[in-house]
Amino acid sequence: MSLKDEAIAFVKDYFAKNGDENTKVVIGISGGKDSSVVAALCCAALGKERVVGVLMPNGVQKDISDSQRLCKFLGIQNYTVNIQNAYNGLTDELKKSLQIGETSYQYNTNTPGRLRMTTLYGVAATIGNARISCNGNLSERLAGFFTLWGDGAGDFAPLAYLFVSEVIQLGLELGLPEELVRKAPSDGMCGMTDEDKLGFTYDELQKVASGKKDEVAPEKVELITKKINGIAFKRRLLNLPCFVPSNKNAKDWQ
Repeated sequence: MSLKDEAIAFVKDYFAKNGDENTKVVIGISGGKDSSVVAALCCAALGKERVVGVLMPNGVQKDISDSQRLCKFLGIQNYTVNIQNAYNGLTDELKKSLQIGETSYQYNTNTPGRLRMTTLYGVAATIGNARISCNGNLSERLAGFFTLWGDGAGDFAPLAYLFVSEVIQLGLELGLPEELVRKAPSDGMCGMTDEDKLGFTYDELQKVASGKKDEVAPEKVELITKKINGIAFKRRLLNLPCFVPSNKNAKDWQ
């Protein structure tokens, strides 16, 4: 069975056990490869009429056209909910309550992700009979590159045990445009890619995690190993129903 067939079977089985023939999936569409692949996967498994995309800019999102293109390509129903007013309102109230002039970097980077997850559950509650996808992949999971109760939350996680290279493979098998599938991952806030911020590439991380440390520079091996071990507590909190390909054992990556 191909990776595509296995992933489709997982989504079908999840919804058969946790919904009915009308249950929809609500997906945060960022314009990146992960959300694009999850949306295409759910269309293949459930039909596009059961897939709802939600675009959630925080003010102006420079690459929102990629999100719009993905929704149009798949033909899915979609909504745009700008979280800027919610973010600004919460930030202002927090500053007043804590009597501070500026919020911390951690607050500024994590709060939008948590507000987006709140928005997804708000959409799901409004339309009714819906489940929320967690779009994170294994590379991000190992590096701790996700926000607890933000993009690390959801009802099910179809990419949680797929490295970035496997997400790309799945996206191409699903027939997505290559430029969307191979788009460099970024949080869209600081102008840097995820790999720039991490200090190593996802390819290097995959090699180290897969026991091929001799193919990576020693200083990168040390950095990656420290990162993987240092955020293990975050991974343990991600206790979602996950798709695990037949060639992997989930216990090896927890």
